[in-house]
Amino acid sequence: MTTAETPSGKGAADENFPVGSFLLPRRLRPQVAIFYAYARAIDDIADNPALDPEDKVARLDGFDRALTGETDDPAYGKAHRIRETMAGTGQVIRHCRDLIVAFKQDAVKSRYDDWDDLMNYCRHSAAPVGRFLIDLHGGPDSAWPAADALCNALQIVNHLQDCADDYRTLDRVYLPGDWMAAEGATVENLRAAAMTPGLKRVKDRCLDGVDALLVEARPLMPTLRSRRLALESAAIHALARTLSKRLRNGDPVATRIELTKPRAGFVAGRGVLGELARRWIMRPRTPTPGT
Repeated sequence: MTTAETPSGKGAADENFPVGSFLLPRRLRPQVAIFYAYARAIDDIADNPALDPEDKVARLDGFDRALTGETDDPAYGKAHRIRETMAGTGQVIRHCRDLIVAFKQDAVKSRYDDWDDLMNYCRHSAAPVGRFLIDLHGGPDSAWPAADALCNALQIVNHLQDCADDYRTLDRVYLPGDWMAAEGATVENLRAAAMTPGLKRVKDRCLDGVDALLVEARPLMPTLRSRRLALESAAIHALARTLSKRLRNGDPVATRIELTKPRAGFVAGRGVLGELARRWIMRPRTPTPGT
């Protein structure tokens, strides 16, 4: 095959959250774009309803071999570019391979037993993105747990936004099965015109988890070495909080809950200003003579 990719046509502009925005250092934006293009390519394979699971896994395995240099097959060009442009940064390859673990799981697994099962998926599908950005901007690794919490929260928000579409097009449900059973909800409810009371309670329990993750993520910005990455993270944190509130008050089965571009820009800007204010308040002060 000339390429293993199956492009969906989606790009950075289709994402809920900024990807390589102007807030990041100009010199690093090309590397962020390379990483995003790679992640988009393998995600599109996992989400392609025209491919059978075995074909998806085979293509993703090919990307994995390309990352480690086991194949030079040009069908996996985006993986080769990651390996070539980020040589010597072993953790970047690790994060890229973690994404493959998640998308291979998507190819063969369509239900999740409980919240912990879902979080284990997010640790491979979402957390590697934050860890990649931290490593690219000089660390520290100690910021990983807070970044994991933020990225996992974003993933659950996205799952809730797309809950009906994921089920209808891919027969994939990212809702904890034990909560579904406890609340008297079934996956078939996702085909309805609106959320049933039981499904709404499951959504709210998921959002309780999201809000708890966002609390865990609050220490992220002060720990980052890169001021620009801290500003980007603050913008994303603000967007996630706002979307969580919108989802709690809305019905993602009846309609997709999202922010308009102007509203998203306002919310992100408010997050950036909040982080700038925090940094100004916490800045080191020169002692006044005589004190």
